[in-house]
Amino acid sequence: MRFGIFYEHQLPKPWNDGDEARLFHQALEQVVLADRLGYDYAWEVEHHFLEEYSHSSAPEVFLAACAALTKTIRVGHGIRQVIPNYNHPARTAEGLATLDIVSNGRLDFGIGEGATRLELGGFAIPAKEKRALALEAAEQIANMLVMDPYPGFQGQGFSFPCRNVVPKPIQKPHPPMWMACTNRDTIKVAASIGVGALAFSFVDPEEAKAWAEIYYGIIKSEDCTPIGHAVNANLAMVSNFSVHPDRAEAIRRGQEGFEFFSYAVNALVAHDAIPGRSTLFEDFQRSRARSDEEIIAASKAAARNANGIGTPDDIREHVRAFEAAGVDQVIFLQQAGRNKHEHICQSLELFAAEVMPAFKAEAAEREARKAAELAPYLEAAMARKRWMAPLADADIPVVPASRAKAQINEAVK
Repeated sequence: MRFGIFYEHQLPKPWNDGDEARLFHQALEQVVLADRLGYDYAWEVEHHFLEEYSHSSAPEVFLAACAALTKTIRVGHGIRQVIPNYNHPARTAEGLATLDIVSNGRLDFGIGEGATRLELGGFAIPAKEKRALALEAAEQIANMLVMDPYPGFQGQGFSFPCRNVVPKPIQKPHPPMWMACTNRDTIKVAASIGVGALAFSFVDPEEAKAWAEIYYGIIKSEDCTPIGHAVNANLAMVSNFSVHPDRAEAIRRGQEGFEFFSYAVNALVAHDAIPGRSTLFEDFQRSRARSDEEIIAASKAAARNANGIGTPDDIREHVRAFEAAGVDQVIFLQQAGRNKHEHICQSLELFAAEVMPAFKAEAAEREARKAAELAPYLEAAMARKRWMAPLADADIPVVPASRAKAQINEAVK
């Protein structure tokens, strides 16, 4: 089992001077701590205009800072908005390759499309076309990262001439590709295009097992046709995360923040918004059904707490259940709502000291068995890939240095 941490950069109102800067710098401190403690991944989302819920609109900047401050932890776009209206594919490819170089080959590349009208409308993206636009762009980004030169493209979402997109990434053929998945249908899409599934929804182990069976069933089937130049067959699940020797204290520290996260995900899609006048956290507090003390009282009757909030024993069993379900990575959502920086750091330290070592000791053997089992299926999947044809040297177009030369060249033809 691998372990990651995940950031939306949530900042509930009311806001005070310096709050945003403090949020970002504390997150960097947490990533540095996670790197030192042996966590495997630091994931950063990309969202736009979603005040209170996510102030992470430039993940490439945050991840570059993470890469510069750490040594071994992988830095992940979880996800990068790849539709051209958000980020031109060539610019995304350039940024990915540069970040892979800066991090010495520690980058993972998750693709996403956005879901809210605030984001889609802000960039004039038709909601009904977003999936097709995202997949088209993602495939071309992978081609840009590999091909020398990139032959050019005429598509639904963008057109681009022949150019050699530089730099090229350290990881070959390119950083592992993932896709944001919020339901089983998206999990099926991720498997069908041969990318890892980042399951950004909170499920119990039984549901996770069903998702894993669907995902790996498609990976092994003829329905898997890779979008990239390699298959990344991995399933990651996001989990709540608040660890303390006293379960009640773990709940007091984390429960409200994670409930806010879930509330906000639904509210941003379902509710109207007034830019600059968000009342998201205020609305959440009015809607909250149970207090922390009521949740604590209910948890005392249980043998363990099964949602990522609790004692080290609780969390150990929680992770074991996901492992048994076929999940490859658990990504801890530790920064949510008003969760405190010092509590997040204490949870990271306690988990690393008392829970992580046993799972880390088993990881290499488990991954070797999985790689051997999947090898023939991945080879078959790559044989089905629809490759973009490279240009012969004689067919690479000359780019005139000036308009006048272009006109002369055209006249000669």
